[in-house]
Amino acid sequence: MAKFELKLPKMGESVAEATVTNWLKKVGDKIEMDEAVLEIATDKVDSEVPSEVAGTLVEILFNTDDVVQVGQTIAIIETEGGAVASTPEVKVEAPVAVAEVAKAVEVAKETVAPADFSASDKFFSPLVKNIAKEEGISLAELESIAGSGKDGRVNKEDLLNYIKNRGSQPAVVATPAAAPKATPAPVAQSVPVSVNGGDEIVEMDRMRKLISGYMVASVQTSAHVQSFIEVDVTNIVKWRDKVKNAFEKREGEKLTFTPIFMEAVAKALKDFPGMNISVDGEFIIKRKNINLGMAAALPNGNLIVPVIKNADQLNLVGMAKAVNDLGNRAKAGKLKPDDTQGGTYTVTNVGTFGSVFGTPIINQPQVGILALGAIRKVPAVIETPEGDFIGIRQKMFLSHSYDHRVVDGALGGSFVKRVADYLEAWDINRDI
Repeated sequence: MAKFELKLPKMGESVAEATVTNWLKKVGDKIEMDEAVLEIATDKVDSEVPSEVAGTLVEILFNTDDVVQVGQTIAIIETEGGAVASTPEVKVEAPVAVAEVAKAVEVAKETVAPADFSASDKFFSPLVKNIAKEEGISLAELESIAGSGKDGRVNKEDLLNYIKNRGSQPAVVATPAAAPKATPAPVAQSVPVSVNGGDEIVEMDRMRKLISGYMVASVQTSAHVQSFIEVDVTNIVKWRDKVKNAFEKREGEKLTFTPIFMEAVAKALKDFPGMNISVDGEFIIKRKNINLGMAAALPNGNLIVPVIKNADQLNLVGMAKAVNDLGNRAKAGKLKPDDTQGGTYTVTNVGTFGSVFGTPIINQPQVGILALGAIRKVPAVIETPEGDFIGIRQKMFLSHSYDHRVVDGALGGSFVKRVADYLEAWDINRDI
C-alpha cells in the first residue's frame, strides 16, 4: 500500500486559494481515477477537484468552509502498489502538523479579535481590505491612515506606504488591538425577524454575497455614466435567418446574435484602445489583449462572467464556438476558474429577458460595459433618392456604461457609435 497526497490544483494565474464547499467522498470511500472528491469555490466560480489516482480516501485535512492555498495537501488517498511509496512518512506527520496549526490558530483567535471592516463608516475597496487582513492591520489602525484618494479614501498605495513605514511605530499597532474586541459589531449580523410572521427570511448563498459585494464596490468606485444609441440590425437579422441552418449543419453549433455583436465590439475596441483599459488606484493600465467578458445568467438566478480570450483574433466561426462553449459550461456549472479571469471589457445581453435597454454596472477594474437590448420590429423613416417613407425595420438599443474617472463622453459615445456603425454596415451577402 502507498499513500498519495491530493493537492489543491492550480486553477488560473490569479487564483491563489479556494474554499472547500462540499466533500463528495468521506473517509473509507473507494475512489476511481478522475472521480470528483470534493467541491471548491473561488471568488468567481465553483468547481470540482478530481483524484489523480484510484484508491481509498483515508484522511481529510480540511473541513467544509476552510480556505485552502493552491498546492496544499487536502486529502490522503491510499493506493494499491508502491508507485507513490516515498510519501508515507510525510502523511503520518501531516495530521499532527495540521492539529498543531489549528490549535495555534484557535489560540491566536482568542488573543486577537479579527478585524471587522464592515463595522466602519468609511469605504475601503476589497483590495485594500484584503491587504489589511493579510498584514494583520486592525480596523482602528486602517481608519487612522490618511487617504489620498477621492474624499480621503485609502487606496492601495496609501496602505502599502503605511505598511512600509509601520515598523518604526509599533505602539500604534498595539494600542487599538483591544478596541475591536469591545465593539459589538456581530450584532449587525443578527438574522432579521418577520414582523407579521408570514414573511420568509432566506440567507444569501455564497455567490450572491460575492455578487452583492462586487456590485456595491463598483458603484462606490467608478463614476458611472451612460450613452445610448439605437441601431438598425435589419440586415443582420435577414443574414442570420439565411445562413443559420447551413451553419448549424456544417459546424454543429447554433449561430446566435451574440457572436455577431461580440465581433463588432472587439473591432471597436481595436479602434478605441482607450476603452480597453483598467484602473489601479491613480494608475491606468493599457491592456494589450482584448478579452471580452460575456455576462451569463445561471439556472439558480445568479450571474457569472466567463471571458473570451483574444476575441479580436477570432473569426465569426471561432467567436460562435467560444460563445456557445462558455455559455453551455456556465449553465452546467463546468467553468474553470481561469475561464472567468483576465477580462478587459464586458458585454451583457439584457435583451434576452425582453429589456429594451439598461444601465449595467461596470465589472471592476474594467472601465466599460455594453448592454444589448431586445431586437424589435418598429416603424422607421427610410431615406431613399425618391424621398422618405415609413417602413418596418428591426432595431435595438445599445446601452454603454463607462467610468467617467478615465473615460469622457467623447470617447464613451464614439466607441458605442462605432459598434453601431459596424452592425449597420453588415454585408447581407457575407460568407461564413
